[in-house]
Amino acid sequence: MAGERVNRKLAAILAADVVGYSRLMAADEAGTLAALKRHRETIFDPAVAAHNGRIVKLIGDGSIVEFASVVDAVNCALSVQRSGASAPDRSAAQPAIVLRIGINLGDVITDGDDIYGDGVNIAARLEPLAEPGGGLYLLDCQRKHRQSHRRPFSGRRRDSGQEH
Repeated sequence: MAGERVNRKLAAILAADVVGYSRLMAADEAGTLAALKRHRETIFDPAVAAHNGRIVKLIGDGSIVEFASVVDAVNCALSVQRSGASAPDRSAAQPAIVLRIGINLGDVITDGDDIYGDGVNIAARLEPLAEPGGGLYLLDCQRKHRQSHRRPFSGRRRDSGQEH
């Protein structure tokens, strides 16, 4: 890339992954896939659209989503987690889809429709640290959400590597 112009921008990145996906697939591939598709169609994708997000990548059970606003990213995560917890079980034969979500606000490099860089990497590294059905956000994300909404923020946070 020497000599090429690198396009950068600030973005809020949401990384989501299904808890226990390998175990669920080993127990019932068809049922797990059907449940994952239903979750994406009825909960995840509508929440992303409602909060002005853009799904950058779907990787099996994982997703990388870009938002122009950290407030939108956090509200999307809250909406997904709340909807997933209250969604009626249409088929007891299909497993419940529970997500872990990590969100980071950072610089990303854009290349076509894809994004790269520490902004993405940090969100992906926060995701597995989140509680099942919860989210893990860097402290700056929490501050921006609180300033915008003046309401309690649910989720664990990290500030300079220290868990609070």
